[in-house]
Amino acid sequence: MKEKEKEKKIKGKWLAPTVCASLFFIFHFSFFISGCQREGYIDENEVVLQFSADTVAFDTVFTAMATTTRQVRVYNRTGRDVLLGSVTLEGGRDSRFRLNVDGDTSFVARNIEIMAGDSIFIFIQACINPNDQTTPFVVEDAIRFSNGQRLPVTAWGRNAVYHTVPEGAWYSTIDCTAWDNSLPHVIVGPALVPEGQTLTLGAGNTLYFAPDGMLIVDSTATLVVQGTEERPVLFTSLRHDIWYDSLPGQWQTIWFYNCSAGNIDHAIVENGIGGLRGYPGAVLTVTNSVIRNMSDCGIIGQGATITGDNLLLYDCLADVTVLCGGNYSFNRCTFANYWTYNVRKIESVVLSNCMRATDGSVVGGDLVRADFTDCIVYGTYNTGEVLLSQLEGFAFNYGFNHSIVRGGEWDEDPLFVDPYHDDYHLQEESPAAGIGYQFPQVTP
Repeated sequence: MKEKEKEKKIKGKWLAPTVCASLFFIFHFSFFISGCQREGYIDENEVVLQFSADTVAFDTVFTAMATTTRQVRVYNRTGRDVLLGSVTLEGGRDSRFRLNVDGDTSFVARNIEIMAGDSIFIFIQACINPNDQTTPFVVEDAIRFSNGQRLPVTAWGRNAVYHTVPEGAWYSTIDCTAWDNSLPHVIVGPALVPEGQTLTLGAGNTLYFAPDGMLIVDSTATLVVQGTEERPVLFTSLRHDIWYDSLPGQWQTIWFYNCSAGNIDHAIVENGIGGLRGYPGAVLTVTNSVIRNMSDCGIIGQGATITGDNLLLYDCLADVTVLCGGNYSFNRCTFANYWTYNVRKIESVVLSNCMRATDGSVVGGDLVRADFTDCIVYGTYNTGEVLLSQLEGFAFNYGFNHSIVRGGEWDEDPLFVDPYHDDYHLQEESPAAGIGYQFPQVTP
């Protein structure tokens, strides 16, 4: 009997701490679970989720290039939390789209909680494989929710010819003899038309530029653009979704180096930092064209020779800037400046026979002429839309002939139809009838 009591005491002595520890762990684990676990989820099949868009739509997606990311919000408008079993793409692993569901990048996102009256974000990207089609094609899928709802996703895919900078180089070289006009061209980084060669672009050809993209016409090289009224040649940015469609500053410029040449007819140049830039000795003829949405200047001449006929420039920080002289003639052109992206602190047309060099010195060159005939130079700059900057010792010849110029001798509102919505047709009672840009039958 005593042995049994001793054994019981010994067992009790050693088991008591273990039992206490176990009870302690169980108590706190139960407390943790009860504190973190949410109860009372509404049945997901009873919830009708709401979305910030009826369809997630991508604009033109170039094959083999990842798109920018779209986002959509998913709302739980009920008064109770919901736990979605899964969110995925109907196309499965072969889908051309990828999801990030509230931070979960899994192929199938599971147990996605949306609290009462709250929402989550879903981020979507598209990446489309190349094929043999020369025209845009549609790619479709849908985001599938485990409660049975679906959200369509669409993208317009397009094949393209890519110009990318080789490793170790600072520009790509364009093979002008093998230029393919059946597909759009995507310019990533600087692309060079080599010395002595001519790049010819035909009606309907389109060049899309990445943010660092620019076209450089090297010394003694030539750029020929032969668009038509119905099918102008387009130089534009990669992004055209929502407000990017007309956003300035999305790519660099078209650069004409010393002694290069350009013959440009029926072109649209848009959404860049600068439109056309001519260096000393460059000779450009630009006709029946539109330059718009530039965060710097539409046309920049630095000692160049530029002839413009029937041009429309608008939504540029400045439309025309002449530096260090040169030889310029503009006929039947409209230079309209109703810039609204930020505060404009420069006139629409700047004429100068000098410029400041990188070392801080001022260098000059003869402004042989800068003639504006039958033109409209108008905008919102209260002090006038022309700035003249002359350096003594160099020629400074300019003239505005039969032209409406804000701040000039003939300063009268040309009465554009709606300049704040990019309609630069003239009203019937406009005093500028017969001058300025003559719109084609098919407006670009």
